[in-house]
Amino acid sequence: MPSLTVSLLADTYAVCRFPAGTAVSLPEPGAFSLLVQAVEETTLVCALDQAPSDAEVDARWRCFRIMQSFDFGVPGILASMLEPLARGGIGIFATSTFSTDYVLVKEQDTDRAIEALRAAGHRVDV
Repeated sequence: MPSLTVSLLADTYAVCRFPAGTAVSLPEPGAFSLLVQAVEETTLVCALDQAPSDAEVDARWRCFRIMQSFDFGVPGILASMLEPLARGGIGIFATSTFSTDYVLVKEQDTDRAIEALRAAGHRVDV
């Protein structure tokens, strides 16, 4: 699996859940946010200080961004991050954009996540 360069984003994040079909306003632009509308629910990931008060909020996540971009056909990119985290007993929330992947871990697991990623041969910029 490839060796990656990942960056720990500065903000602390919230994962917010709304009932399906809820109209959700996007937060102010920042380093990262995500809005997913699915049949069963709507999910918003945003900076913790922008979490809507009417959402079910799971707070205090930190976000790692894979700094490289890979062709969609390259296998194992996300797995190369997730496997060492799983071995370390670290739960994740993962998502992707067209260009790269993001992996969030609970804030209290940040240091262990950095250690696990570095031990797996990844460069982690904090």
